[in-house]
Order: sequence, then C-alpha cells, then structure tokens
Amino acid sequence: MSLSSMSIPAFEISLRALWAVLDKAAAYAEAKRIDAATLLGARLFPDMFPLLRQVQSACDQAKNAGARLAGVEPPTFAADEKTIADLKARIDRTIAFVKTLDVAALDAAADRDVAFPLGPNTGHMSGADYLRHFALPNFYFHLTTAYDILRHCGVEIGKRDFLGAIPIRVT
Repeated sequence: MSLSSMSIPAFEISLRALWAVLDKAAAYAEAKRIDAATLLGARLFPDMFPLLRQVQSACDQAKNAGARLAGVEPPTFAADEKTIADLKARIDRTIAFVKTLDVAALDAAADRDVAFPLGPNTGHMSGADYLRHFALPNFYFHLTTAYDILRHCGVEIGKRDFLGAIPIRVT
C-alpha cells in the first residue's frame, strides 16, 4: 500500500462524512430551536476541546500531515470559524488542498524522515510510521470526538454517518 492510497482517500471520505454530520447538527439545532453555537461549544469533559476545535483539529491533521508527507508547506487556516457553515467551509478548503498533493512526492516519503511539532519539541519519524502511528490516529481521534459530542448532544447520527461513503462492494 502506498502512503497516498492510505491517506488522501481516508482524509477526503472522512472529512466529507464530518461535513454531512455537521449538516445534520445544523438541522437538529434548527428543529429543536437550539442555538447552533451551543453545539459548537459543547465538549465531552471540561478539559477537552469543544466541537468547534475538534473539527478544526481534524482538518489541521489532514492538511498538515498530507503536506508534511508531500514535502510542501501546509496552508495556514485561521481558526476564526464561528458557525457550522464556517466549519463546513474549512472542511471544503481542507479537502481541496489535500486533493492537490503530489501523489508521487507523498509516496516517496515512506522512508524519509518527517519532522513535526510535538508540543515544545520536534518529533521525527519515517513517513510511513508518521502516517500510521501519529497522523491517522490523531485525525480519527478528533473526528470521533466531534461525532461523540454531537451524538451526546442528541443529534441523531450513527455509525454510517461517521463512516461516510467508504469504498465498499456488497455481494
């Protein structure tokens, strides 16, 4: 398996699923007459990021990991979203960027050292290890937490919403 085949489709499919989940959250807020900002500020525990930051972090993981692996500078997205529509636009920008990544450059990173911020330090891993053991787990952590926050708030979503349009064949 190539790094590009393990990352680009995963980022795109999962971010599109998150976009659709946010759409359901907006509809839920409207139907229940809840200020959508309440959902954006919801968190599972006081020391965890709220939904707004979970979505921003999932996007950042996808664009930053893809860029690092492709050997390019990741774009900077201001963390200034205030609405669900703003977050959906951030997801759109992230997907658009990920789809521009040079597949050959990304795949060539398997054995190359990838440096990445790790708190006040800089972490180093091979590209393959970085994707498998750091980037994808962090990406899915933030996706899952965003989903869990919305489910906890009563938004009627399920596993199929989380998975999105996965490439599956049914026989």
